[in-house]
Amino acid sequence: MKELLERMKILVVDDSVFMRKIIVDLLKEMPDVDVTGTARNGKQALEILGSQTIDLVLMDVEMPVMGGLEALKNIKKTMDTPVIMLSSLTNKEVTIEALALGAADFVEKPVNLMAIQDEWILDFHMKIKSVRAKGKTALKINDFSSSAQLTDNDSGVDDRIASGLLASHVRAVVIGASTGGPRALLTIVRSLPAATKVPIFIVQHMPKGFTSSFAQRMDQETSITVCEAEDGMPVERKVYLCPGDYHMTLKNGKIQLDQKPKLHGTRPAVDYLFSSAASTYRRNLVAVLLTGMGKDGTAGMHDIQANGGYTIAQNKETCVVFGMPRNAIENHVVNEVLDLNSIGRKIGQIVG
Repeated sequence: MKELLERMKILVVDDSVFMRKIIVDLLKEMPDVDVTGTARNGKQALEILGSQTIDLVLMDVEMPVMGGLEALKNIKKTMDTPVIMLSSLTNKEVTIEALALGAADFVEKPVNLMAIQDEWILDFHMKIKSVRAKGKTALKINDFSSSAQLTDNDSGVDDRIASGLLASHVRAVVIGASTGGPRALLTIVRSLPAATKVPIFIVQHMPKGFTSSFAQRMDQETSITVCEAEDGMPVERKVYLCPGDYHMTLKNGKIQLDQKPKLHGTRPAVDYLFSSAASTYRRNLVAVLLTGMGKDGTAGMHDIQANGGYTIAQNKETCVVFGMPRNAIENHVVNEVLDLNSIGRKIGQIVG
C-alpha cells in the first residue's frame, strides 16, 4: 500500500506568471501532490527534467524560446514522463498534434481566469488523477496478451474473458476512448484499408471545438473519409467522430446528436453510442473500448453482448490509462483483450 501514498511530483510549465500561479494553487488543493518546480518555457523544463525526478509535466502549448510541441518531442525522445498540455481553442490544431506525438491528455485553459468554474476544476483534478492511476496504482496489473486468461487477484481482475463469437457479417464498428485515446485512434485509422465496407462510429472524450480538428487530423491519416458527425446525417461507409459536448446515438439509419445530461461526468459518453448501436446492429456489431479513466463503455458493452455482438478491450500495457478497459473486463463484458496494434489489424480485417 505504500506506493499508493507516494506524493506525485509535478512540473508546471507556462510563460505566464499568472497562469503558473493559478495552476500551482489548484494543485495544492489536491492530496498527495507536490509542485516540485515551475518553468517559463520548454528549454527550462528540459533542464529541470534532466536534474530532478518528475512524475507529470503540465505544459503550455505556446511559449517563447521553446514551445510546448518542441519540448514534448524532446521529452518523448529520452523519457516516458507523462505530459498534459495546457491549451486553448486558438491552439487546437497544435494541441491535436501534441496528442499525436504522445501527450497523455490536454486541459483547455479556462476562459475567465478570475472566475474559474467548479466543473473546470473537477475536470482538471480528474485528469491529474488519471495519469496518477497509470503511474502509481496500475503498475500491479498483469500484462494481458491477446485472448489471455485474466488472473490477477491483487488487482481485482480475476475473471475470464467472456465467451462469444465474432459474426461472419459485421455491419458496423463502434469505438470508445478517453485519456490517451487520440494517439490510439490515430494508430487504428492508419491500419484501415483503402475503403471500408461498414461504418465506424467513434466517441472520444474531448471538449467542444477540438473534435473538428481531430476529425480532420484522422482524415489526413487514412484514405477512408473521417468526419465530425452532424445531427441527422445519414449513415454511410465512413468514419464518424462524435462532436464534443454532444451525445451520439443511431436510429433509422441516421446519426442523432443531443445534449442530454452528462453521463459518467462526460458529454459525449461512450455508453449512449454503444447501447443504441446494439439495438440497431445486434449481433452484427463489433465494439472496441480503448484507453481511458473510469467506467464509461461498460454498460454499452453489456448491451452489445446481450444482443450477440462482439467486444474487444485494449490491454493494459498499451493503455495510457487502463480504467475503462479494466472495468469492462471486470464486469465480464469483454470477448477479447488485444494490444493496440492488434486492434488496428483486427479492425482493418473486419471492415476491409
